[in-house]
Amino acid sequence: MKASLILADAAQADPRGKLHALGLGWSVTSTPTPPMGLVVLVDCPWDQTNVKHQMTIDLVDADGHPVTLQTDAFGNPLPAVHIEADFEVGRPPGIPAGTPQRQVLDINIGPGFPLTPGQKYEFRLSIDGEPMENWQATFLIRPNPPSFPA
Repeated sequence: MKASLILADAAQADPRGKLHALGLGWSVTSTPTPPMGLVVLVDCPWDQTNVKHQMTIDLVDADGHPVTLQTDAFGNPLPAVHIEADFEVGRPPGIPAGTPQRQVLDINIGPGFPLTPGQKYEFRLSIDGEPMENWQATFLIRPNPPSFPA
């Protein structure tokens, strides 16, 4: 499989397989984070169509550790973003055998993550438990401007 992740201000997939996005392609933002959309394009090989797949998306820091902002009732850290979803890419009638099919997904994430200025973060995708090095969307939290003595 091939996949691409792209950051946007907002995204919406429609039933015809089209994806609509505003503010597509950014890589630097502020903290606390504004609302954001994550565009996911999955190109599924012919032999993997009509098969259920599982995807997972996590928000991780520069060291690859899950970003945590809260704890559960027992004090265990909870990931800020951990998404699991099943998907199945179908084969439209009349498509020539061997033609890959595209699945478009839109994930909109609310505002307010207090991430560390000057640090890099990324959304990482895995499909069927397999992560790929390029299945990520990396972004930087804008550094705080320097302060000057009064």
